[in-house]
Amino acid sequence: MAIVDLRRCFKLWYAFVVPLLHMSPSINGYIERERQALLAFKQGLVVDTRSQIVSTWGTSEGQNKDCCTWKGVYCSNQTGQVVELQLGSQSLQGSAMDVWGNMSSLAVFNLTDNQLEGDITNSFSELCSLRSLGLSNNNLSGEFPKFVQILSKCSQKKLEGLYLSNNQLSGEIPESIGQISSLIELSLYGNQLSRRIPTSIGQMQLLTRLSLYENRLSGRIPESIGQMSNLVYINLGKNSLEGVLSHTAVLINLSHNQIRGTFPSSTMEFAYSPKLNFSWNQLEGPIPSFLSKSSSLDLSSNKLSGFFSFLCGIKASNLTLLDLSGNHVSEELPDCWTHLENLVILDFCGNGFLGKIPTTLGNLYSLETLKFKHNRFVGELPSSLMNCKHLKVIDAAENQLSGLIPGWLGFELPKLVILILRSNRFYGRIPLQLCNLTHVQILDLSINNISGTIPKCLSNLTALVDKGHSILTITHHYASDFGNGLFSESYDDAATLIWKGIMSEYKSTLGLVKSFYLSSNQLTGEIPKEIIHLGGLVSLNLSRNQLIGQINPDIGKLELLQSLDLSRNQIDGRIPTSLFQIYGLGDLDLSNNNLSGNIPMGSQLQNFDPSAFAENPLLCGLPLQRMCDQEKEKGSVQQTGLGNQDHEGGLVTRGFYISMGLGFAFGFWGVSGTLMFHESGRST
Repeated sequence: MAIVDLRRCFKLWYAFVVPLLHMSPSINGYIERERQALLAFKQGLVVDTRSQIVSTWGTSEGQNKDCCTWKGVYCSNQTGQVVELQLGSQSLQGSAMDVWGNMSSLAVFNLTDNQLEGDITNSFSELCSLRSLGLSNNNLSGEFPKFVQILSKCSQKKLEGLYLSNNQLSGEIPESIGQISSLIELSLYGNQLSRRIPTSIGQMQLLTRLSLYENRLSGRIPESIGQMSNLVYINLGKNSLEGVLSHTAVLINLSHNQIRGTFPSSTMEFAYSPKLNFSWNQLEGPIPSFLSKSSSLDLSSNKLSGFFSFLCGIKASNLTLLDLSGNHVSEELPDCWTHLENLVILDFCGNGFLGKIPTTLGNLYSLETLKFKHNRFVGELPSSLMNCKHLKVIDAAENQLSGLIPGWLGFELPKLVILILRSNRFYGRIPLQLCNLTHVQILDLSINNISGTIPKCLSNLTALVDKGHSILTITHHYASDFGNGLFSESYDDAATLIWKGIMSEYKSTLGLVKSFYLSSNQLTGEIPKEIIHLGGLVSLNLSRNQLIGQINPDIGKLELLQSLDLSRNQIDGRIPTSLFQIYGLGDLDLSNNNLSGNIPMGSQLQNFDPSAFAENPLLCGLPLQRMCDQEKEKGSVQQTGLGNQDHEGGLVTRGFYISMGLGFAFGFWGVSGTLMFHESGRST
């Protein structure tokens, strides 16, 4: 049977057969032993976690005794037996997993996305009518070989969907799994399964979806998987597997394994345009041309070379994502990108590419993300990139690019959300046109040779002004052509930022890290007052410049700030008391300036390390050891006037400690509430 026909039949079964099973109450009434099993399950749950569905299940005649009328429970109209349980995503907690043996007619069982515990080994020994068993995303345990042995004993093989992902199942995948020949989908990712993948898995010829991602599997990938003609989805990533899989599935993920050597010389004849991920292995040699037939190709973090023959000798009209990052080549990037007109995501960071950035990249009219940080590119940003009107992300950090920062970035690329030009050799002034980037959330021009003043038009950066409407991820939605029609695809972007002096990659929370970095340049003049309008900022770094003047007294309006670095400038005056208003400020550096006066008391400022205020000769007060003059005078009065200790002196002391306590509380909860931004890795 063809793949498409098989999947269509499976969908038809759910569309027509399952609704027939939902007819309740039944003519013949409920089965008492099944009602008791359901009540036993309810009794085993933690009371506070019983959902609205389970809490309505009754225990007596006056409390809705007929279990066929209970929410989430569906009975056969002919026999009265329970045929389906739908209890997914109910936040259920408990360990009552050994009560289901009496439900011999149960066909669909769904407890996914809960917090259930217990051993599943003997829980389903009598459930030979099961067609779909969904227990993913719980805390279930047990020896997987025993569980499979129980399921394989059923004389009539009916099980079509087995979903046990994200639990704590252990042991190896036994050879007996091949006896469950009826399986169409098998999802076991996110467990602790070990040893080899059995060759008998190839006996499940109806299987369309196989996911063993993120286990502890090792050894060679069985050749029998390559003979499973109906497979359209294969995910074996994040294991310790060896060998290259030869298959023509629509999606193949072999990332984060121990695959060595070169790609097989034989050509794979893909029936469709697949989504392929071979990242984080030890593949080497040239990239075979047959991979250009894919719609998404991730070859990052390998040892591949010979990009010229792959990029310049192919026609890859369906390719929408190409990731060649982290292969450490030392050659010029070929200037032949015209035939990749449908690319949406392009990443070749972390290589050793030399020379200038190819001008033909400007022919990638659909491009939304362009990343080429950590290479050795020289020269200017090619003006041809202004043709890529859909660009949202440009990351050109850590190269040797030079020249003026082009003004067309602000005029011609209005959709930019992330612009990172960090660690290059750009010089001249910041072009005023960048203030037209109303969608930009991360603007990083740090570690260059930029001079002049900071533009006053910053309030035009409306995405940084807006305190709300922040989204966790910066996601791209686009269509991919697998060769049998268009499918909706999504890609969550990531970016490497310097946070609290540490280089970290952000992905799942990238949309929240609204940042403005101009550090380590040659900027002069005062910090423009307009900067306080950027109320959505989470991180502001203007350090290591030649800025003068005072800190804006209204800087407290940047109430979402979690990191503020103004160090190593020539800023003078007092520290504004409005800093009290930034309760979430967890990282502060005002060192190496000309600040004076006392550090405002009774705030979280006293909880920072003294180094945050160091090298300001005229600054005094806690947390510095240098006392202010009025504090010295106060100490002298207290020593000579002990008779007033219960009057004015006592009030001062009490007020001091009260304010210190409040300051500590605000500082503690502000720091404790700081977003956990560090993220790495992506499951495909």
